[in-house]
Amino acid sequence: MWEFVGERYRQILFAAWQHFSLVVQCLILATIIAVVIAALVYRSRIASSTANSISAIGLTIPSFAMIGLLIAPMGFGVPPAVTVVTFFAALPILRNAVVGLAGIPPATVESARGIGMSRFRTLATVEIPMAWPIILTGVRVSAQMVMGVAAIAAYSLGPGLGGFIFSGLSRLGGANAFESVVVGVVGVILLAFILDLLLVGLGRLTTPRGIRV
Repeated sequence: MWEFVGERYRQILFAAWQHFSLVVQCLILATIIAVVIAALVYRSRIASSTANSISAIGLTIPSFAMIGLLIAPMGFGVPPAVTVVTFFAALPILRNAVVGLAGIPPATVESARGIGMSRFRTLATVEIPMAWPIILTGVRVSAQMVMGVAAIAAYSLGPGLGGFIFSGLSRLGGANAFESVVVGVVGVILLAFILDLLLVGLGRLTTPRGIRV
């Protein structure tokens, strides 16, 4: 194992960076998409219920099957990987964003509007900051989930540590096959742990002091 890692450590580090970068960029994109959708639907009971239902149903879609279906229209490489990772990342964030925004006391919103704030300014400076801890919880859940999804995305020749996993599985029983799978799996676990620590730090930096738990 150590010989395998020592001979390929540059390749492993590069794949780890690609994997981490893919997940982080897709998380940012998914957070923006989810918060925008939540801001549009949370005031309507029907619309918010629909968004929550879509979020729940979307999580039942097998990521491997979705990647396979996207290969035909998008081809191999980064596009299907980004699409699948972003899609699955957005679902828990959307649910939490709707819950967080809907849970803000109406009196707080009315007070902000009463001092002359526009609806957009109230949303941006009052409602989203107050809902941010709940939204960030969804981001953390998504981060852990899509670390694994990003590994599966290597089936479409996407970037990341999944290449080591699929490479090892494809020649299971052969030389270095087991080591390749272990490197991929352990690498994904370590990256998930590192990203969660970073998100905890982000929460401490971005959560308003008055609503910190």
